[in-house]
Amino acid sequence: MRLTALALTEAVKARALALGFERVAIGPADAITHAQQFTDWLEAGYGEGMDWIGESRDIRLEPARLLPGVRSAVVVALHYGPREDDPSWDVVSRYARGADYHNVMRPRLHVLRDYLIEAAGADSRASLDTSAVLERDLAAAAGLGWIGKNTNLIAPRAGSYFFIGTVLTTAELVADGPVADHCGTCTACLDACPTAAFVAPWVLDARRCLAYLTIEHRGAIADELKPHVADWLFGCDVCQDVCPWNRKTPPAREPALAPRGPLEPLEALLGLDDAAFRARFRGTALFRAKREGLARNAALILGNRGDRAAEPALRRALEDPDEGVRNAAAWALQRLDETR
Repeated sequence: MRLTALALTEAVKARALALGFERVAIGPADAITHAQQFTDWLEAGYGEGMDWIGESRDIRLEPARLLPGVRSAVVVALHYGPREDDPSWDVVSRYARGADYHNVMRPRLHVLRDYLIEAAGADSRASLDTSAVLERDLAAAAGLGWIGKNTNLIAPRAGSYFFIGTVLTTAELVADGPVADHCGTCTACLDACPTAAFVAPWVLDARRCLAYLTIEHRGAIADELKPHVADWLFGCDVCQDVCPWNRKTPPAREPALAPRGPLEPLEALLGLDDAAFRARFRGTALFRAKREGLARNAALILGNRGDRAAEPALRRALEDPDEGVRNAAAWALQRLDETR
């Protein structure tokens, strides 16, 4: 039986790499080592606004609820940066500049899942971050990396600029084992956070995180946080950019993750209607922010930049049907007035 498990494990890893994933590791499916920390995080309200996380807490803490009889987790990585992109994309987090990674990874994960079903006769289920799985815990237990103080998974030779995909399976596979935590005494990520969103090492208050505020948050952003949006239209890479382990991170090789041409000027993004937004950003991660969120963020950046040439676009945005956009435009215009 052990030889069969070993042969299957090697075959699964080879299949994952052949599908274009750049790293793969195997771990136990019940290795939820941060269960109490996750529960504490929810109860502290740090995930407020993302109700779907709390609603699926029991499933996240017990993968067997998602796949009865699950024994192993196959965890894969796909790198997304950095690379030499058009400078217009500097306002967008690296992971979101090309095609939506869900559309890139999910079909490949399904192929890997089907391979396990056919090769081992095992029930298997593919999972991305939209599924009720604590993928970082499973990835750390498998040895894909360790969970850093900025809550990202970090690997010694790959940094943290990579997506994680998981296939849960009832097949018996040979686990790789975890890697040691190499953050040491470093606090660069915590110190650099623009909004002081880290309550403590490994504890992120998502309500203050720019990645949450510019993507998931709906409506107006609190006045105290508006200046900290700075130049971030979608997401934030600050806590990864300063991480020493990302100094030699491998560049993305997946063509679908590269942007198609330059990003439109902020004034143009501010003026998009729903139809134009859908036509431009459907199939990309930026679609997640919705038209209102992207326009709101564009207005805040224009205010933070203090560029008076943006005043006409901002005044038009005062008539936007969305209150959050109007609020951002009014704040931005006030900022421009303060620089006269």
